[in-house]
Amino acid sequence: PYLAPYGLFLILVEVGRRLPEAIAPWMLPVKVAVPAALLVYFILRGDLRELRRYRPGWRVSLDILVGVFIAALWMGPFLLFDSLPRGAETDAFDPHQLGESLRRQTLALRLLGFATVTPLVEELFVRSFLIRLMDVVDKGGDFRDVPIARFSWRSFLITGVWFTFTHVGWEWIVAAPTGVLLNLWLYHRRHIGGPIVAHAVANATIWLAVVLGPGDLWIFL
Repeated sequence: PYLAPYGLFLILVEVGRRLPEAIAPWMLPVKVAVPAALLVYFILRGDLRELRRYRPGWRVSLDILVGVFIAALWMGPFLLFDSLPRGAETDAFDPHQLGESLRRQTLALRLLGFATVTPLVEELFVRSFLIRLMDVVDKGGDFRDVPIARFSWRSFLITGVWFTFTHVGWEWIVAAPTGVLLNLWLYHRRHIGGPIVAHAVANATIWLAVVLGPGDLWIFL
């Protein structure tokens, strides 16, 4: 339930990069639908028990604020300092990739994947599976017996490094502090739901800033 959605998403991204230009854009709905379907399957099976007991009370407002802060942290340095390296224009998201008439649907698909599927897949893998696995990998035992949000320097550092270097190179400068912040928020909230909501809000905020902002921001999607 942790490896399959995450691994399959990465495979689909790589496949999309290698397909002919005429076909590659149609991987967008596949990259959203397939991991989402897997997540739903595992949730309905009861495999992701850590998602239970998340109650959107007043503390969810803090998760939202952290998410908005992360969005500012992610985009801010590149907007303030033109000298920072960033991705090439050819790597920017194209809202017309499925055709001019499907621009709104393309943006909606990107929002669905970016602000729902990606946060769930990534947070469950990094801050539920990997962070706990690091505490038992050399001892044996089931990582699920490790309480959510238990701190150790090894798991904290390894997940921070993993989160950073699984992003493209020009994003490392913002991915590193973002990974640290999401780890710290997990320890504070004591539930994986906190980082998932913060991550989702951050991505939704970035999507909104890109869609409503000037045309040179598409690289952030």
